[in-house]
Formats: sequence, C-alpha cells, structure tokens
Amino acid sequence: MTFSNSRCRMAGMVTVAAVAAALTACGGGSQPSAVALGSNLPTATAGQVPGQTTAGQAPGQSTANSPACIGTAGTTVSSADQLSQALASAAPGTTIVLAPGDYAGNFQATTSGTAARPITLCGPRGAVLDGGAVQKGYALYLDHASWWRLEGFSVMGGQKGVLTDGSDHNLIDGLYVHDIGDEAIHLRDFSSDNTVTRSVIRATGLHSSFYGEGIYVGSANKNWCRYSGCKPDGSDGNTITDNSITQTTAESIDIKEGTTGGIVSGNHFNGTGMNSSSATSWVNVKGNDWKITGNTGSQSVQDGLSDHQVYPGWGLNNVFTANVLTVNGPGFGIYVQRESLGVTVNCDNKAAGAQRGLSNLSCTPA
Repeated sequence: MTFSNSRCRMAGMVTVAAVAAALTACGGGSQPSAVALGSNLPTATAGQVPGQTTAGQAPGQSTANSPACIGTAGTTVSSADQLSQALASAAPGTTIVLAPGDYAGNFQATTSGTAARPITLCGPRGAVLDGGAVQKGYALYLDHASWWRLEGFSVMGGQKGVLTDGSDHNLIDGLYVHDIGDEAIHLRDFSSDNTVTRSVIRATGLHSSFYGEGIYVGSANKNWCRYSGCKPDGSDGNTITDNSITQTTAESIDIKEGTTGGIVSGNHFNGTGMNSSSATSWVNVKGNDWKITGNTGSQSVQDGLSDHQVYPGWGLNNVFTANVLTVNGPGFGIYVQRESLGVTVNCDNKAAGAQRGLSNLSCTPA
C-alpha cells in the first residue's frame, strides 16, 4: 500500500502532554506525565484497532477499554430504581457502582461534583443502560452536571445515548455506546473542557440517518436559539481521544460551528455504514482552532477528514497533522472548503485510496 503526503499544508503538532493537560481537568488530581498517560491508553494486538474485541468477546468487551470498577468503594446498584435514586442523591465524592445487568429507562444527573471530589458512575460492559425506543429520550443525561466520571459500562437505545447540557470537566471513559436513534455521545449547550476517551461506538442513526453521528460537539447554528440563548454554542476545549467509531450513518465526529479550541486525537474511524446523504467524511470540522492529530481511518464514502464554513466566522484556523487515512473513496484524504479559512494541513498526514489525493490544499512541511 502506498501513501501520498503531497498537496497539503499545516503548522504545529499536538503532543501527548497537551492531551494530558486536557485530561487533568477531568481527574481532579495532578497532571499525569506523558508516559503515564500513554500507559493508560488502550492498546491493540496486531491487526486490532483500539476497542476491537478478541475472539470470544462480545462487542465492546475489550479489557483494554474496561476501567477497574470492580472492588471500588461506593454505592452499588443493581436495578433501574436504585440507579435513579443514586443519581438523584449523588453529592461531590459519591461513587455509584453498577452491578452487571440491564437498567431500563432514561437516567438523569443534575448535581455537580468538584475538581477535588468528582462524582463517579462506573461499571463493567455487562452493566447496560437501555434507553428503550430509539425515537425519543436520552439514555443518560448530564443536565448542568459537571465533574462527573462515567467509566466502563454500556449504553444503548434512546434517541441519544449520552447527552451533556451545560456540563463541564466530565470524563467519559471506556463506554460502549451502541444501537442509538441519533447521536451516540453529544456535548451541547456550552459543555466545555470534557474528555471522551477509550470508548467504543457502534450502530447510530437508527431513528434518523442524518443525525447518526458518533460524537457530536456543540449545536448547529439553526438550533442556537433553542439550546444556547441565540448565541453560538460555545462547547469549547473538549478532548476526543483514542475512541473506536464505526457503523455510524453520519460522521464519526461532527464538530459544529460555535465551538473553539478542542482536540481530536488518536481515534480510529471506519466508514462502514455511513450514508452518503448524511455525511461525506469521518470528521467534519466547522468550529475554530481545533487540532485533528494522529487519527487513523478506513473506508469513506467521499473524503477522510474535512473542514467547512457553514456560518460566517467559523471553520477557521483548524490544524490537521499526522493522520493516516485509508480513504478508499472518490474524494480527498483531507478536504478544505476554501483556502481563505486559514486551515493548515501538515505534510505528515498520509492518505491511501483517496482518488483525488491527500488534500485540495498545498501542504506545509512538518
């Protein structure tokens, strides 16, 4: 297989240390070293992508993606009613441990933790929050609830899988989110400085193909008066790292206008199941000053990664670097709507199977 790194441009590289700094906001402790952070990220055996299972495992049961929740001190719940009560009574420092089993309902948290005492909801893959019919409801909803840690369990059903509104400094780590009506994970209404990491996302858009994103950040400008007081939905500074996303009918990751300064790094995308009328690339960046680095992808209906301006003043100054893109499609590895957006695409990006080449822009040497 040959890769092309011609016809692109960029400046700067996102380091592991930068991701570590972003993760620190969700942990409430001291900043991890780059080595420590890297050692905690999931690894895959030869030929395996992060989050992929080995023989005999159910989807999403990779041990690399399962935090050590078993044995954690806290309140253990084993029914939907107990979970609802535990969420309602949660306070800073609370840990809620999900026993294996099915939890049917739409679950909501409205209390915030603190940097020093976050609230934790954790459990194994076999603990499944089931939002039910895909036409309505949120399986798990953080409603102005900050400083939460959601770790390890599964989420399925509902119109949305995990939704945050006005919620900051949350960590979504190692979830398996699948069979969702619209988006799997949505950070909305000024939800900032959150981290979504090591999660496995499969089978979205079962209700509406057009809204079947894997991870969705912010709100479309037509919805600003609905969700963000008629102002741009500044869901800023979010980090999306080391997730495995496929079987989404729309983009793997959709970054909306109004958002600023986030990082998308180390994720693996596969466009199998993507609907060409709902998306044209794995990642579509429409915010400003985002860094898209070190991701891998395969199989797209058009382009690998893309940058668009859909609202004046947005889609600007984004950086694409060190991505490895096996597009196998008719478009570019990285498509930028126009050069005047100030987007930079580094020559260290690589693309294979992109019929139109690496990018429609000339590249900047690394």
